[in-house]
Amino acid sequence: MKIGILGAGQLGRMLWQSAVDWNLDVCFLDPDENAPCAELTKNFTIGNLTNFEEVYQFGKNVDIITIEIENVNTEALEKLATEGKKIFPQPKIIALIQDKGLQKQFYQEHKIPTLPFEIIENKQKTIDYFQKNPQKYFQKLRRGGYDGKGVQKLFTENDFELLFDSPSVLELAFPIEKEIAVLVAKNEKGEIKTFPPVEMIFDDKLNLVDYLVSPANLSENQTKIVENLAIQVISALDMVGLLAVEMFLGKDEKIYVNEIAPRPHNSGHQTIEGNITSQYQQLWRSILNMPLGNTKNISHSAMLNIIGQHNGLAEYPFMTEILAMENVFVHLYGKKISKIGRKMGHITILSENLEELKQKIHQIKKIF
Repeated sequence: MKIGILGAGQLGRMLWQSAVDWNLDVCFLDPDENAPCAELTKNFTIGNLTNFEEVYQFGKNVDIITIEIENVNTEALEKLATEGKKIFPQPKIIALIQDKGLQKQFYQEHKIPTLPFEIIENKQKTIDYFQKNPQKYFQKLRRGGYDGKGVQKLFTENDFELLFDSPSVLELAFPIEKEIAVLVAKNEKGEIKTFPPVEMIFDDKLNLVDYLVSPANLSENQTKIVENLAIQVISALDMVGLLAVEMFLGKDEKIYVNEIAPRPHNSGHQTIEGNITSQYQQLWRSILNMPLGNTKNISHSAMLNIIGQHNGLAEYPFMTEILAMENVFVHLYGKKISKIGRKMGHITILSENLEELKQKIHQIKKIF
């Protein structure tokens, strides 16, 4: 059985590393000849992920297709599905998730709690809406945003000049206590398992995850609520595969679904060392219709993103000092060029003691 992955970035790299353990025959399609997976395997094809013909021809030569990025040609995937190819997540789900407006409407239709929002067509209509309803908002591009890109605050009229002039979701800025993520997997047999929720701490300037802690500091009841919400979402989608469900815990103590990603996710990197089953192995288990793995935490864990601090050749001067620390694991993504704000790798920390875990997080951040 041959498996094709659309995208060959860091998520594909970690999927490949997990696939090697099971002798899985995996190949990649990606437009970047220097993509993180390119040097790992001969089964690497350079191609445009949004081009119908290139995705279709790639898909014709494999048995199962999955993704590590949502920005792919779903029309080609739909055609491949009609020809008998197994595609997980299903093409209609990828198409839904490509559009944040459709995502929000999906939550409404299925009674999944989410923050109040408006669908806005262009910059002028965004300004008009704000002037009629002057509150604090976040403008999110309906399509194409990733890793904090495609999000703009709209708090005052001073923010007008920075607004996107494209179809967007205008979401009410709400007092947030915590940002939570839950990974959930489902196979074709209908078996569903969630990973323990994690708490994400964001970099305010880059608008992406700085670090996270697992498990999240939630009450037993809150943990049940967020895990059940993740199950509700994947069930409503009728999706096979791995789904990351990002949520807000509001100051009102209510839970709101923010966004979803139908693939391995930044909020699950720590599962490689921190959980009995990693998110990457769970994806393989789900799309190969095999029993889902035990998702329990081995210990408290944290994940810190290694973010590019300059533009130029990648350098990692912190390696010796960090590798001298116990229960600290470095994962580099094979990116030759560093860019400010680019994810270059991550670090996992394990500890039986939550206070020690927090101390190590801040110690490593100082080294960075």
